[in-house]
Amino acid sequence: MLHHIAEANGGIPDRCRVVFSNTGREMPETLDFVQAVGRHLDVHITWVEDAKRNGEALFDIVSHSTASREGEPFGRLIDRKKSVPDQSKRFCTEHLKILPARRYLMALGWKQWVNTIGIRADEAQRLKPSPDKRVTRWFPLADAGVSKADVLSFWSRQSFDLMVPKGLGNCDGCFLKSEATLAALSRDYPERSAWWEAQEVKVRGTFRKDVSRSKLRDFVEKQGDWIFDTEDALCQKTGGECTDA
Repeated sequence: MLHHIAEANGGIPDRCRVVFSNTGREMPETLDFVQAVGRHLDVHITWVEDAKRNGEALFDIVSHSTASREGEPFGRLIDRKKSVPDQSKRFCTEHLKILPARRYLMALGWKQWVNTIGIRADEAQRLKPSPDKRVTRWFPLADAGVSKADVLSFWSRQSFDLMVPKGLGNCDGCFLKSEATLAALSRDYPERSAWWEAQEVKVRGTFRKDVSRSKLRDFVEKQGDWIFDTEDALCQKTGGECTDA
């Protein structure tokens, strides 16, 4: 999406801002990819993170070298809320993704703007207008009929790509991911899965109503790899991606 916008305008217009909101739970490869995109397209990307000081909701501007990598913004949000988000209260996307970017734009003096979002045509269920009257959402990929296959084809022709294993996009242990994906995280990246388990213990809650991270880890450790090859051993259903819906 960003490539085509830059191509159509001879670069990103001065009146536009490209913003990446970091939660601290993205895979390291995701951060490397954002940096590579900026360099490859010669586009300045502003990195922001949620922050709160002296009781005031703020944002921090960070960079590839200073961005949080241990879930710090997410952990602080959980501390403030005294609970973890789940399918019924998805406050993480609003507070870690949407609001930091919004506060940054408002700090620039913006009062209204068009929010350009890379949702594809095959994700029609995610195409929703903004509840904020200051914001108009634009979905150029969906408008152009771009599908996941089109996006993958585009990246196959580029000199670099997002080198994140399947299922680990967005926050590594997002509760909207399938049980099978979260189980694989526990097996393949136990140190990353441990962060999610620690947050549940901290506030005595669970990211998913059906199973805690500790129980899922115990199941993986006791059952072994056969569960990943057996279709009905774990829920395989993909649950979408992190949105503000």
